[in-house]
Amino acid sequence: MADSTNSADQLEGTDAHGPPTRRWTDQDLGDMQQYFWRHVASDAGADGIDVDTEKPTASWLADNGYRPFVAALRRHHDVTFSEFWSQHIAPDADVDGYDWASNDQVTIDALEHFLDRRASRYGLSDASVDTLRYRLNTYLKAFKGANDHADLLHSVARDTDIPAYESVDEVFAAFDHLNERTEKSDTTIKRVADIVESFYSHLVSRQVAATNPAAGLDDEFKWDTTTDGDTPALRTEHVQALMDAVEGLEEELLVVALAAWGLRANEVAKLHVRQLDRDGGDVPRLEFAERKNGPGSVSILYGMDVLEDRLAQLSDRSSWNGYLFPSTQADADHISRQTVWRRFRELADAAGLPERIDGERPSPQLCRRFWYDKYSETLEEVISGLEDIAAEQGSSDPEVVLQNYLSEDRARRLRRDAMRERLAAAFAPPNETLDD
Repeated sequence: MADSTNSADQLEGTDAHGPPTRRWTDQDLGDMQQYFWRHVASDAGADGIDVDTEKPTASWLADNGYRPFVAALRRHHDVTFSEFWSQHIAPDADVDGYDWASNDQVTIDALEHFLDRRASRYGLSDASVDTLRYRLNTYLKAFKGANDHADLLHSVARDTDIPAYESVDEVFAAFDHLNERTEKSDTTIKRVADIVESFYSHLVSRQVAATNPAAGLDDEFKWDTTTDGDTPALRTEHVQALMDAVEGLEEELLVVALAAWGLRANEVAKLHVRQLDRDGGDVPRLEFAERKNGPGSVSILYGMDVLEDRLAQLSDRSSWNGYLFPSTQADADHISRQTVWRRFRELADAAGLPERIDGERPSPQLCRRFWYDKYSETLEEVISGLEDIAAEQGSSDPEVVLQNYLSEDRARRLRRDAMRERLAAAFAPPNETLDD
């Protein structure tokens, strides 16, 4: 009989809401493999993930209670989950590699190791990790263009004979290259600089590098991030392309809920007919008992026809449970946030959206930012229209009129009418002329 003290079955306790917990310090790598196959692989399989060919993502591991397992790999065995999976679980898996702008394997390994640590320690989503990888590769391309090589570690290594100022010169040259030879905004370049500084700092903390050559970038370049480089968002042509690519009411409602109503992916996934309030005001609303900032409601200024058609479609189903995006899984009432992301990504591919929009992959988040952009434009339009009234009142600031001279209902109607027009224009096909 196996020694229960050292067995992978040794438990510290059981979390009623997650996988078994255990005394990780007692586990060798063989025990960790056994734990993986008994628990992680089983749960992953239930979610349709074949661990022999597909590595469970950092977000999936976190959502399913496996952060302690990932942390134990890092602390007690000095391997990231990615390294553990590729070396001990699926060494023969055919995994597509990222197209890094370097042939130096030491540099690539260091970058991937840094991203793995970021993902596990910060609980980053796959989309967030992809964004960081893109920014690091942007730097790598600029570094290669400026210095005629893409070896990031040699000049900063602890045993290098290269003077520290030369490694700083290489980094500064890379950002000169970015500033002068690309059309990226200051804010985008600043985001690249931030993750590059963190990467070198990571190398120093692990005693791989002797110095952080990116530490003085902010003082050197003084990027202006106050007036340009807004947070990435879908543009009107992107929304129109998505609408052209939809196949069926469900996909159409997905785009409308994300871009015309500004909902978060998890809010879209859980939409229920009981949230619809047709009688609570002058426009239909969606009521949320819980949102990020507490209870709230969202006005449906565009897309009510799509919603009505979807409700009619679903009401014909004898077993409909009231969710607008019901799940096909027997153990779930509605689709998941991850499913919203996956379906949107597939639709974005079908619509031919760019692989990157200002450095970020198309995602539900960029739809929500599209909505905010349109709302900001609406406020500017309304305020601009009040300039003559402001002048008559002896004020140079039209916002004073909006706040002090218009009733709350009147101001709200002005905003809604302007926003409704902007959304209708954005969702209209490119060659369609809207009636006044």
